[in-house]
Amino acid sequence: MKIKRFFASDIRQALRQVREALGSDAVILSNKKVDGGIELVAAIDYDAAAFTPDVDAAANASDQSVKNSPQSKKSDKYTSQKNQPGTKVSPIKEAESPVTSAQPVSRPKVEWSQDPVLIEMRQEMKALRRMLENDLSGLSWREMGDHAPETQDLFRRLMSLSITPDICSQLVKAVSNVETADQAWRKALYYLAAKLETVGDDLLDQGGIFALIGPTGVGKTTTIAKLAARFALRHGNHQVALISTDNYRIGAQEQLNTYARILDVPVRSAGTREELAVALNALTGKRLILIDTAGMSQRDVRLSEQLALLDVAGQGVQSLLTLSAATDYSSMEQAINAFGAAKPAACILTKVDEAGSLGGALSALIHQTLPLAFVADGQKVPEDLHLARSHTLVSKAVACSNGGGEYSDEYLALALGGARANAHG
Repeated sequence: MKIKRFFASDIRQALRQVREALGSDAVILSNKKVDGGIELVAAIDYDAAAFTPDVDAAANASDQSVKNSPQSKKSDKYTSQKNQPGTKVSPIKEAESPVTSAQPVSRPKVEWSQDPVLIEMRQEMKALRRMLENDLSGLSWREMGDHAPETQDLFRRLMSLSITPDICSQLVKAVSNVETADQAWRKALYYLAAKLETVGDDLLDQGGIFALIGPTGVGKTTTIAKLAARFALRHGNHQVALISTDNYRIGAQEQLNTYARILDVPVRSAGTREELAVALNALTGKRLILIDTAGMSQRDVRLSEQLALLDVAGQGVQSLLTLSAATDYSSMEQAINAFGAAKPAACILTKVDEAGSLGGALSALIHQTLPLAFVADGQKVPEDLHLARSHTLVSKAVACSNGGGEYSDEYLALALGGARANAHG
């Protein structure tokens, strides 16, 4: 077998060198990228049997095992006694499980999973597929502009809300029979609000034990103060208590203690599940208990440990996922999925006044079918906390989009093509 190494600037030139030097029967043993290009190792007169078990050796080993078997030794003894004169022997019964002869071992075919030609073909097919999808998206967008310019304009206006393309496409399809553009726009916003699920009645009116969970910096502690003040104004501060499990941030418990002193409500701290159970038992007479948890990233390895702390048997702790409206769509979906292990009863959307657009938050809540309970749009306690109203939130999303820029036709064409591909995929 002859092995040779080849260097070239790209895979095509390297394969050409292999064919010129070793011929078309050469086999590629390996390939890797190096400085200045690619390196191939090829061989001619390649022996695939080197990677397979030796058939003859396997057969000899099998024959040797037959000779060394007890049945074989017994048969040899009978033969030697039979050949001796004057010796009387009894016939030997055949073995119940005779030893089978060795079967020929099939030679497995050697296949190279990193064939550079196949890799290049896959890359070219992916590039062609992307090119074809882009062309079809552009054609679909131009066709919509030619035959249904009102529909195209509606899709553009909905996309300006920063809503995901698939939801925009669903809304456009739902109002396709509406005559005027203004009516189609208003009806699309109505359907958008209908897609957003809200709790409706005040979640805290009946009381209970609620733990606010969520990523860092979303305003959980301030929201707890707003919720406690809202409940205290209706039912009295003697019905409210606070618990802090945040042992990670410096000064986190001090902030909650400050709010507790202002509201004149008791506050406890708990760092373990056992301490939390003791604190809850001590506050049994309170109608509303709010638990402030440590904010953690959705990628933090300690997140599961923090969520497990709230699993206090028999106490009925409910989780409220707190999210910032200023978070982008992908990060919000990741947070909902990560904190979904706590099975939150509803969501609280904070920092609505700081968000450049609300479309990403609305899209994430719609996709995850997570009901919305409260909306916070400022730092005032408790004035800047409101019950979630889907139509009000959609109106704020429209107001936020008025100052934003519009997407280009190329981006809208790709968005429309992606939405339709997801609808048919």
